Amino acid sequence: MTHIRRLDYASTPHEPYDVAAEKMLAGSPKQILSNHFSNAVGNFHTGFWEAEPGIWQVNYTEYEYCEILQGVIVMTEDGGEAQTVRAGDRFTIEPGYRGTWEVREYARKVYVIYEP
Repeated sequence: MTHIRRLDYASTPHEPYDVAAEKMLAGSPKQILSNHFSNAVGNFHTGFWEAEPGIWQVNYTEYEYCEILQGVIVMTEDGGEAQTVRAGDRFTIEPGYRGTWEVREYARKVYVIYEP
């Protein structure tokens, strides 16, 4: 058994999904989740995420590390200023983040999620 797993987009299954209607603010962005790994407990995940342009509400209960591979996203925390991220940017989000994600250009990111 190996304890090293390469994060490879081509060999990771891609699962299309839609944003829940009650969270949508603009557009109808198709999204793709490509979960590469989840631990046995189910609270740690890595993979890829993609989305078409649109705006929706988010409410984080997890920690997430993101690396934007493609596109432009504007994230606006409730009561805060908008932050724009684009290809090459890396950042973390903590539980308690509430606000919006606006994908302005088709986006793809690598994610690492920990759910306490």
